Amino acid sequence: MSEPRSTAQHRRRRSRTALAVGVPLALTAAGTFAYGGDLGVLGSTALQASAATAAAPAWAADTADGFASVNSLGQNGTYGGRGGQVVTVKTQAELEKYATATQPYVIVVAGTIAMNPVGKEIKVQSDKTIVGQGTAGHIVGGGFFLGQGVHNVIIRNLTIRDAYQGIWNDKDHDFDAIQMDGAHHVWIDHNDLRHMADGLIDVRKDSTNVTVSWNKLSDNNKTFGIGWTENVKTDITIHHNWIRETEQRNPSTDNAAHAHLYNNFLEDAPNTSIGSSYGNYSRGSTKMVLENSYFQGIKNPVVKDSGATIVQRGNVFSGTSGRNESGGSAFDPKTYYPYTLDRAADLPSILKSGAGPRGSIGTTAVSTRAAAATTLTVAQDGSGQYRTVQAAVNAVPANNPSRVVIAVKPGTYRELVKVPSNKPHVTIQGTGGSRKDTTIVYNNASGTPKPGGGTYGTGGSATVAVEADDFQARNLTILNDFDEGANQNIKDQQAVALRTAADKVFLDGIIVSGDQDTLLLDTASKDRLGRVYVANSYVIGNVDFIFGRATAVVDKSVITLKKRWNGTSAGYIAAPSTAANRKGFLIANSTVNGDVSAGSFHLGRPWHAGGDASLDPQATVRNTSLSNAIKSAPWTDMSGFSWKDDRFAEYKNSGAGAGSASSDRPHLTDAQAANQEVADWLAGWTPSAS
Repeated sequence: MSEPRSTAQHRRRRSRTALAVGVPLALTAAGTFAYGGDLGVLGSTALQASAATAAAPAWAADTADGFASVNSLGQNGTYGGRGGQVVTVKTQAELEKYATATQPYVIVVAGTIAMNPVGKEIKVQSDKTIVGQGTAGHIVGGGFFLGQGVHNVIIRNLTIRDAYQGIWNDKDHDFDAIQMDGAHHVWIDHNDLRHMADGLIDVRKDSTNVTVSWNKLSDNNKTFGIGWTENVKTDITIHHNWIRETEQRNPSTDNAAHAHLYNNFLEDAPNTSIGSSYGNYSRGSTKMVLENSYFQGIKNPVVKDSGATIVQRGNVFSGTSGRNESGGSAFDPKTYYPYTLDRAADLPSILKSGAGPRGSIGTTAVSTRAAAATTLTVAQDGSGQYRTVQAAVNAVPANNPSRVVIAVKPGTYRELVKVPSNKPHVTIQGTGGSRKDTTIVYNNASGTPKPGGGTYGTGGSATVAVEADDFQARNLTILNDFDEGANQNIKDQQAVALRTAADKVFLDGIIVSGDQDTLLLDTASKDRLGRVYVANSYVIGNVDFIFGRATAVVDKSVITLKKRWNGTSAGYIAAPSTAANRKGFLIANSTVNGDVSAGSFHLGRPWHAGGDASLDPQATVRNTSLSNAIKSAPWTDMSGFSWKDDRFAEYKNSGAGAGSASSDRPHLTDAQAANQEVADWLAGWTPSAS
């Protein structure tokens, strides 16, 4: 973010007052805080909150792995209806209503829904999560259809069954469990698909960025067809599926650009009425990588056309017969996404117990492999598992279903750290007696030249960048030590210490330190919610050093004002860039101090990023002790936008920098303040240490 410009363009006025507040939620919060004078460990208490409406369950925040996690076609990963309303359905009419709607939904199927007519395939629209409630969600006699351009869909934890019409290779009843024609970014996970009239899963007409994981596919003629166009476009990941008692297409993959099959268990049991004709088939110009899968009793387990390629490694073949082929070069899946292989020999036991719908599906129980929490240790001296924090982050599997704690031993780690969006539930925690004992530091600025050309830009300058939901940081210091005085040749000197662009970020008992643009609290995109709770912490800087479009709370913390590089005192604390109808920044129950001149700092100013007049920046400072550094008119304009057209206010602050209400210093009424509590900002999320 740049210094204020002298131009007055983009100025606007609104008829409503600057103190408009959001819809109240029946939430309460309580907590206590004791300051530590040495910036050491501060006591933390749990925030107590209860919502008038139910919050989204934990599994609604899960995101896909594999090719469904890859950013392409304007879609960044696959997260379904996350952020949309959570609805529970028990009838076909209810299911159709929400699945075919244009807005995002998390749809919970809480019983058996018999489709009428038989073979009905509901036309699912984009941005949907459809999930069974425990093992109770059954779709009988029909399924789902995802048409051209439909994207960002998750189908999980359902049983879809029994559209079979009595004819084994039925050409007249094309009834699939899940069919997609030209869709992209789809995740099919932990379902039981069986006994349908045609295919269980059809991925057709250049559908791409699809992941199929942890499903039971059984009792059918055609299991899983992929492709059927001349275009070589589809990217698909198929892993941890139990495919049994199916005759063909296990799967059949035609003209796929990248087909990654790993850790699947294909089983043809003896003396049954269904016999396999082939297993994995690479057709047309498909490039296939087939890893660590287990084939039991399958005829022709691996087949390839002359123009196709198959790279095999680590597979187990038991009681198989006929064609088992490989050849050609394919691709390296790890250039697209990270993944972890199970031993092929372990798959029968892993998948018999872990595939299909789960009684509890979510952040702690998506598969039998998911541990309650994993700890990775980092130490510079080699006494830990990793020597750098980033190496530990890299070791976290994509879409890890449960908490991974990266325990960092005392030391100064000069490195850049990025937690990507497909690695949620990560905690980075210092293990020293003080938050000063463990420091992650780097010195990029916005204008610092990049090795490959160009500059880093403000967001790219961050020492630590967090793009994954449910992130936590604890008991450490995150620092950007870019030296403005020594780098006057660099024009853009914004230098971010910590950038977050995710939801449910908990920063607990840390120090975030820099000069200009220290703490960037952002969201993954303008239309995405990003809640951040900063507690028991220190934030240090001088210009716009808490900024961004997140819905963020700084609670029970110390905001320390610094002089500029040349020894002068002047600056701004907050620069919110809030989207309309969202909550911006709330600073509550905190202290503002620092060795700077009296009357030299503003509480904040409105940042209309890119000159976007549709934004509605918000900052409220309440129940906070303000030093005499705060100006008597604490808010100011920015880049031609008046703070009076946006949402800036105080409530019951104290200290030498506090002041009475005036036109230059609006205060909330008691009624308005009742709707601007910490819990109103967090909207049903209760941060807790984990």
